[in-house]
Amino acid sequence: MAKLLEGKVAIVTGSGQGVGRALALKYAAEGAIVITNNRKPGNSDTKQLTPEEIATLSPEELKKVQDRYAMLAGDAGTTANQIVANGGKAAPFFGDIGNHEVAKELVDFAIKNYGRIDIIGNIAGAFGFGSICEIDEETWDRVNTVKPKGYYNIIHFAAPYMIEQKWGRIINCTSRAWLGDWILHPEYCAANAGVVGLTRAVAIELYPHNITCNAFSPFAATRASIDLEAANLVKSDRKKAMAGLPNFTYEQTPPPEAITPFLTYLCTDAAAHISGSVFSLAGNSIGLYSEPIEKTSVTKYSPEAWTQEELEMALPRGLFAGYKSLAEPDNVH
Repeated sequence: MAKLLEGKVAIVTGSGQGVGRALALKYAAEGAIVITNNRKPGNSDTKQLTPEEIATLSPEELKKVQDRYAMLAGDAGTTANQIVANGGKAAPFFGDIGNHEVAKELVDFAIKNYGRIDIIGNIAGAFGFGSICEIDEETWDRVNTVKPKGYYNIIHFAAPYMIEQKWGRIINCTSRAWLGDWILHPEYCAANAGVVGLTRAVAIELYPHNITCNAFSPFAATRASIDLEAANLVKSDRKKAMAGLPNFTYEQTPPPEAITPFLTYLCTDAAAHISGSVFSLAGNSIGLYSEPIEKTSVTKYSPEAWTQEELEMALPRGLFAGYKSLAEPDNVH
């Protein structure tokens, strides 16, 4: 039986751990040559908790967190080695895709060594905790330099090769945070909303060249899952979520391997007509987000502009009839 991605060359960013690692292994199992990627060799420390917050964990809690981080340890090199050990083909490339020139070097590496680039799996990401009043510029820039800038960088340099060969598949990782979130990380919400906008723009532009671009929001057990659970254990005055947010333990979160079959399907010829969409993936659950549409409207059929008095009369029974703000505490999504 032929493998679904036989003869394809894929770049998977953020593939040292988590969803990126699982996707790189799956692509390789389906016959693709995979260039794995993360910023640098070795394991990165969490940037979500301060040393002072980590110090508040009990010895048992700290060991639990550290053991989980160790269980998920890895980088682009270890992932590539695992692919080769499994009988596949892979090569690691270390470098920060948020750097424009480094992203070019990554794409050039694929072309120089394998002659083409067929699939982009943009999975790399970063985030941090903090309210809009607390989040600092360093955290904002660090997170938004990966998404959407790093994703743009890779697509920018790879798209001309895809256009020339008249075939390409681009998968971008977003988050439910693109809709706003009850976890306090506005920089992450902005970054992932940017991924959705980028995905839709690229999909429209490149569709005539047989190139698709889709985004997905994963619910999967990764380092971020450990970060979130650890954040609920530390003693700190720093608020990390609004009240009412449901908490899921690492054990309650599906493994990232569960979502890779669908992401592989999106890279086949059978999915050539699927582009510009955002999917929600959790275990065996696959959801398709609706298209944003104008839900209600009011119009004044007159050359005269609305007066304040007219708006006060028209808006409650027209534009805002049945309206409920997403910010209301009982509207957790």
